[in-house]
Amino acid sequence: MQTDSKIIKGSKKGLLTGKKKAILAAKCLDGKKASDIVVLEVTELSSIADYFIIATADSKRQIKTCADYIDEALTQKGIRPLHLEGMTNLEWVLMDYGDIIVHIFDRDSRLFYGLERLWGDAPHVEFKAKPRKTVKRTVSKDTAEDQK
Repeated sequence: MQTDSKIIKGSKKGLLTGKKKAILAAKCLDGKKASDIVVLEVTELSSIADYFIIATADSKRQIKTCADYIDEALTQKGIRPLHLEGMTNLEWVLMDYGDIIVHIFDRDSRLFYGLERLWGDAPHVEFKAKPRKTVKRTVSKDTAEDQK
């Protein structure tokens, strides 16, 4: 498909290539705390898209929130999905934007379908995820003794 040379009209600030759209979608997923986010460049392996973005969400509500956030971010850039699937059962949401396809899975569906295994030859595209704050929990001596 090779649409990296094709430039899609984006915001007033510039234009979005397929790769930039894929990274934007991945950052949206990261912003809504999806896990195991993978961006695969499938340009040489598939004629259906140039990039697959694959992520896992912990609940149906999180899957919907992630999908809505991606839709909102890309719509603001003037980019609308060609097709959406899975918004009813929210186990695997597929968002087809032509040159990128976003897959948001629950844990069981992601393991079952194993898209990373199917597209294992595809190069991974790196993107900068926001550093997550970790909460360090301390257990007081009294609490630790109570748990024994």
